[in-house]
Amino acid sequence: MNPLIGRIEEHSNPDELARAALESFRSIARDAVERRGRCVVALTGGSSPEGLFRLLADPVLADEIPWERVHLFWGDERAVRPGHPRSNFRLADRLFIRPLALAGANVHRIHGELGARRAAERYEAELHRFFGEHPRFDLVHLGLGDDGHVASLFPFDATTLHERVRLALPALHPALGEWRVTLTYPVLRAARHIEFLVPSSAKARVLRRAMYGPLDPIRIPAQGVRPRHGDLLWRVTSEVLAAARAGD
Repeated sequence: MNPLIGRIEEHSNPDELARAALESFRSIARDAVERRGRCVVALTGGSSPEGLFRLLADPVLADEIPWERVHLFWGDERAVRPGHPRSNFRLADRLFIRPLALAGANVHRIHGELGARRAAERYEAELHRFFGEHPRFDLVHLGLGDDGHVASLFPFDATTLHERVRLALPALHPALGEWRVTLTYPVLRAARHIEFLVPSSAKARVLRRAMYGPLDPIRIPAQGVRPRHGDLLWRVTSEVLAAARAGD
């Protein structure tokens, strides 16, 4: 079988996956700063980036990352305060932003405490202020939801999945009834480099559906992340990949 979208990089375990993601982060950051004077990253939430975040906090392992020129955004956020246990920002802030004392001006969080609608409007305004008309991230990290969602683009959500103009929208998690803010496909597809981080074997079934078809991004929104002029990489562990290829 050949995957429908992107390329695969297989890692022996979650720790190796995190270290490879760190090396990629460092390389992309240095190249972007050299070429354009800054590196702009969109982080993912959930548990998938935790290993990477812990490595980023290590000043030895993360040496040569030009943090003063790195700007952090998020792919999505829950409509909660930044210190809430469900906050995507909270994990990154606790694990590496505060330990490294990163400059506040370089951290562009989604203000979920305003409520999803107002937070989406504010985030979109911030994206326009920072990028201009057309945002283009140097690196976007994404996780893979159990139902195939990506960021907070959920299956069958016509409002978000068919959006072609807005940069950020409110989105309702269909199972949890939880309001969120999400980047839209036009922003994700414009990225120079996208990495899915899939360290958990619990994602094998949905990974198989996402990577090996049939192609149906309305049912599996992760399939809709196809960069127009960028690179798409799936970082997966050997265990996850073997289970995904084996199927049921």
